[in-house]
Amino acid sequence: MKAKYLKVDNNFDFCSLKNIGSEIKNGKLVVFPTETVYGIGTNGLEATFCSKIYEAKGRNPNNPLILHISSLDMLKDISNNISTLERKLIDRFFPGPFTIILNKSDIVPNMVTANLDTVAVRMPKNLIAKKLIDYAGVPIAAPSANVSGKPSGTNIEDIITELGDKVDYIIDDGFCDIGLESTVVRVINDVCIILRPGKITKEDLLLVTNNVELDKHVFEKCVKNEKVLSPGMKYKHYAPNTKCMLVYSSNTNNMINKINEIIANTPNSLVISTSENKHFYDCKNILDIGSRYDLNEVSKNMFSILRKVDAFKVDLVIIEGVPKTGLGLAIMNRLLRTCEYNYVEC
Repeated sequence: MKAKYLKVDNNFDFCSLKNIGSEIKNGKLVVFPTETVYGIGTNGLEATFCSKIYEAKGRNPNNPLILHISSLDMLKDISNNISTLERKLIDRFFPGPFTIILNKSDIVPNMVTANLDTVAVRMPKNLIAKKLIDYAGVPIAAPSANVSGKPSGTNIEDIITELGDKVDYIIDDGFCDIGLESTVVRVINDVCIILRPGKITKEDLLLVTNNVELDKHVFEKCVKNEKVLSPGMKYKHYAPNTKCMLVYSSNTNNMINKINEIIANTPNSLVISTSENKHFYDCKNILDIGSRYDLNEVSKNMFSILRKVDAFKVDLVIIEGVPKTGLGLAIMNRLLRTCEYNYVEC
């Protein structure tokens, strides 16, 4: 099977999405854009259809999916007993790069939730995604468009290589604006717990409630048989095939010196560097991830850069870290998973 391809441009006819929406409702797999990363989605209310997502990605069925909605009416259908704080968070951050874990209704299949009694829900801001959900008339279950374990898909060229023969439609809307998956939270005992950091930061959440905490798994490994509440918490993720190491220091000179020390011990290396520091490394293979003073640029470039490293055939990829504040919290969360917690702080 070869996917049908649709390019979004200045002359794009949104009516062309009507047929694809109907196809989604009937169980077809579609790669579509959001403001965060591309998703691979289908009718989120049919277990048989959702099983195709797991098969196409090679995704473990214990890893729950996110239901993408386009209206609050859809939210009423799939969730129960929304609390006052949950409602405040929804009102503040929907639509946008924000996912909230809610009590699920009976119409949500266990295939979507990995047999949990909760469901992850997001309302994308991207216009293509919103129209597609509207035309489907059902929530779209969609994880990131990539083979499980690999960096998330933020541009179509990478996605076609991995999934082009496993889906029915691919909608190309260029590079994603954010390039990083949504923030995922759950409210427990009136505390907003960040399960997966993203563009909506802890500082943003504190504008809604004073009670915000990080789940321990944001920077710690899950144990083997532990159930997780959110996608992207448990399994190897965001990773190229090449071994990676993350290095960070609040003192930039210390970080540069440490990376050069690692390069000396492993000459066949590649450094993923911020723009300001790339000239300081004694390494022939350097990829520029963007300015350390513009973490929006770093987040947008991160996954596409990680997809390039295997072609260099090096023994080690050394990645510069960033401060764990604001958007840096999400970037470091993804990079730690990329490196499988192979982390040096100096």
